[in-house]
Amino acid sequence: MKVVGVSRDPMKKHEKFIAKYDLAVPLASDEDGKISDAFGTWVEKSMYGRKYMGMERATYLIGSDGKVVRAWRKVKVPGHAQDVLKAAAQV
Repeated sequence: MKVVGVSRDPMKKHEKFIAKYDLAVPLASDEDGKISDAFGTWVEKSMYGRKYMGMERATYLIGSDGKVVRAWRKVKVPGHAQDVLKAAAQV
């Protein structure tokens, strides 16, 4: 199983984040938005009545054939990793 994090941040910002948190997961940059557009994760958000565009936290389990097996949208961190690992073990 491979895990890759994706955001619209540039690689320089990813490199600082990886170093700061000693992250073992590779991060990919989607600066042009093609990946987030394809997966529908660049969405309108709202905070304190102000609307803006941002990344929706989402996880996709992708099979060896390249097809999405399962999607988790609007991810909340507690318990999420366990849910994904359980689903991955069934693939």
